Amino acid sequence: MPATRHCINLRNEVPRRAFAGAHWALLSAPPFPHSRCVSLQHTQVTFHYERLRAVTTGIMEAAGTTFLLLIAVRHFNAGPTAKALIAAGGSVGHLISPFVVNRATQLGWPVAQAASRVGFVGAGALLLAVFAPGLPLYVLGSVIATTCASAAIPLMTQVYQTNYPPMERGRLFSKAMVVRIGMAALANELGGRLLAVHLEYFRALLLFFAAAFAFGAWCQSRIPSEPLTASAGTHPLRALHYAREDRLFRLTLISWMFMGMGNLMMYPLRVEYLANERYGLKLDVTMVALFVGVIPNAARLVCSPVWGWLFDRMNFFTLRAVLNVGFALGILSFFVSDSYAGLALGAVIFGVSNAGGDVAWSLWVTKFAPPERVADYMSVHTFFTGVRGVAAPLIAFHLVGTMGMTNMAWMCTALIAVSVVMLGTEVPLGRKAKPATPTTEEVSE
Repeated sequence: MPATRHCINLRNEVPRRAFAGAHWALLSAPPFPHSRCVSLQHTQVTFHYERLRAVTTGIMEAAGTTFLLLIAVRHFNAGPTAKALIAAGGSVGHLISPFVVNRATQLGWPVAQAASRVGFVGAGALLLAVFAPGLPLYVLGSVIATTCASAAIPLMTQVYQTNYPPMERGRLFSKAMVVRIGMAALANELGGRLLAVHLEYFRALLLFFAAAFAFGAWCQSRIPSEPLTASAGTHPLRALHYAREDRLFRLTLISWMFMGMGNLMMYPLRVEYLANERYGLKLDVTMVALFVGVIPNAARLVCSPVWGWLFDRMNFFTLRAVLNVGFALGILSFFVSDSYAGLALGAVIFGVSNAGGDVAWSLWVTKFAPPERVADYMSVHTFFTGVRGVAAPLIAFHLVGTMGMTNMAWMCTALIAVSVVMLGTEVPLGRKAKPATPTTEEVSE
């Protein structure tokens, strides 16, 4: 029996079904002319496996943001270059994601299958880190794993576009995101407790991360999808010309570059600040995980629905400026203080701001880009995220040795302040924004 399909009018995208609890109720009506049909079976299967995968992406988020770097600092006594490479791995994935999409298109792989294969490569790389006898192989495995975790984001974007009805896309996306955030907080707590018992247990923890990554890739392999449609313009960086032609897009990208550099330089330094004895704190691994992972993710979990509601109703550039101020205050509270209260306050402010960043980073282009160019605009945004994400840790870990942590915090706050001023000039244009639905699921700034 063919799968039941839900058809929508592409002119106004009015839904022809209602979702209540775990049950789908179809409204009996003939499909509109020029309609695109979404299989309800595909929607249900996708949502089921995405909720399962959210468990593993939360675990992998804890690995990438806390434990891979913490192990490098505490067990391998890594230098600035090694630490910067580990911190930049996810951004390398953003940087190469257009090439991954281009290759999947050329090979004719269904997009979910292509994402799954990238995930299995990442799981294998973590196994390399598990059995690495020294720092070089550990860094190599860590970087490949975190690169694979973010390189497949645009492929899953296409899955959401195809398998989720437009009027339900945001809600289904946010439900999986809540699971992910909760698991990231839990994984940080439990992983910190394990390493506090004995640091040598890090290999067992890495093995668990590899198994989680592999399970997430298996979930992706079960999601129905189609190959990407090849076009005449197949160069992966062909969309960069929109940054040159669209003034509003260009100015927003520039302001985001200032903000992103300031935030991403300080982001990996949180572990360095808490774990390295040169800064006087040298907290145990449980406390590092608490301030870097548990507290921020708890605040992020609580505030995510609030920011999603505000995003649909608030002037985008005002919203973005408020978030940037929050990131700046979080940096100062965290790095200028040496008390537990200051660290906790900075962690909470960062978590609250990061919750809004999840929404703003993944949705903003859908408010301003022409509907048929959303994917192209997003690929440009993702590409530049990768550029600053690779550069920022390399700059940060080398500068902090000469500038000191406090001066670094003030410098990065100044960069974010520049972005707030630039966004202030764009606030009137934010009234032209339209409602949006998610285009990606991962990193926020």
